[in-house]
Formats: sequence, C-alpha cells, structure tokens
Amino acid sequence: MKDIEAERITVGGLPAFFARPLGRSRGGMLLLPMITGIGAQVREYAEDIAGAGLTALVWDPFHGVSDDDAPRERLVELMNALDDEECIAEMRTLLDHMFGELELASVGVIGWCLGGRLALILGSRDDRLANVVAYHPSIHDQRPPNQTVDAVDSAGRITAPVMVLHAGADTVMSPATFARLQTTLQSRESGATVMHVYPGAEHGFSVRARHTNPVNAAAYAVSWPQVLEFAAATTAGDDRGRLRPSG
Repeated sequence: MKDIEAERITVGGLPAFFARPLGRSRGGMLLLPMITGIGAQVREYAEDIAGAGLTALVWDPFHGVSDDDAPRERLVELMNALDDEECIAEMRTLLDHMFGELELASVGVIGWCLGGRLALILGSRDDRLANVVAYHPSIHDQRPPNQTVDAVDSAGRITAPVMVLHAGADTVMSPATFARLQTTLQSRESGATVMHVYPGAEHGFSVRARHTNPVNAAAYAVSWPQVLEFAAATTAGDDRGRLRPSG
C-alpha cells in the first residue's frame, strides 16, 4: 500500500472526497456511492484505491448528507429524489476535473448499489472512461418514478471493459434482470466483460455492516482485491486500458 493524502474538496460547487497516493498518479477512479453517501465506508474505499496507486474522487449524491450523521429514512428520501440526468451531469463535472486540473491520463468509474446502476449509465454516455465497475448494482424490474434511464439497455453502449459483481441472493436485481444485463454486456462489439457471481451473498455484500453474515464477508474478501487489480490494469497505458486483439 502506498502512502496517501485524502481530504474533502469542492469541484465546480460540488462537494466531493479526494484521495491519491503521495507523488500523484496518472490513473484514477471516479467513485459513485451507495445510499450511505460519502460515509466512512466509502471514504475507506477511496483510500484503498489511492493505496493501490490510483487517484480516487468520490461523487456526493446528497451534497453533504451521509450515514455519518443522517438516519436511513432521510437517506432513502434523498435517494428517491435523485434525477438520473442531473446525477450524470454532476459526474461529468467531476470527470472533467480529473482529466483537467488533476491531469489524469486515464479514469474509470466504480459504483455500489445505486452508484453501480449509475456507473453503467455513465459508461454509456462518456467514452473517456477506461473501465466501468458495478458492485451489486440496484437495477429494479420496474424502475422507480425518479429513474428515467434503462440501465441495462444503456450497458449495451459501453465501449470500455466492464466488471459486474453480482450478489447471488440479491433481492433488488432479479435473476431475470441480471440475465438480461449479462446478455447485453456480452453482446457488445467492444469492451471486455467480466461477470462475478457470489452464491448466497446478499445485496450490498461489500458493506461492512453486512459482514456478520460470513457469506457476505467472504464475497467481499474475494472481490475487492480483484476490483483493485482490474482498476489498475484498465487504467494503465496510453490506450486507457482498452483490451485489443493481438495480430
């Protein structure tokens, strides 16, 4: 693990959390949180990514509110008021900052739960991305009223390598929707598809509070190091980590 620096910052009027290895880096990851907002767990993810040698910048879906000091009921209320297009616009502001002021050559995106769904949508909208990682994405069979974009359909337009980490006992994304997502991603003409399934693991298995279930803890222990390796590999090189055929 590298020595890192980490702090809360503001980018274009948007609150964010920033972490990077000392001495800077050329690659980075945009982090899209789950319902917790930029709580302690998400800051730890960012610091892990920085420790692995990449710059991490965390989008704040709730503009300062997180599970550090807000009850879950308030976070659910805020989550249900999110607008897909406004969220994507904020994320692109952060990406502009990463490629601009931070002078990163290659940037990917990783999201958890609600952020996992939005990572797939962002990946379909911004071809600057070197990868897309979706941790147990929250994709419902019937979209909630505030969600205007079909994330599965969007996934088919991603050109970067994609990694999906799916909870085998997920109660948010049904087996039918997961199968549709898998088929959509594997039908793309470009971009590697890496699908991980963790039998018995619950939705949100990466969250420490769910690690009292040993299946969830084991799934996270196996998945997180592989995510860090995937992020590092796909953000390396001038071609932004695109996997190209030989010959």
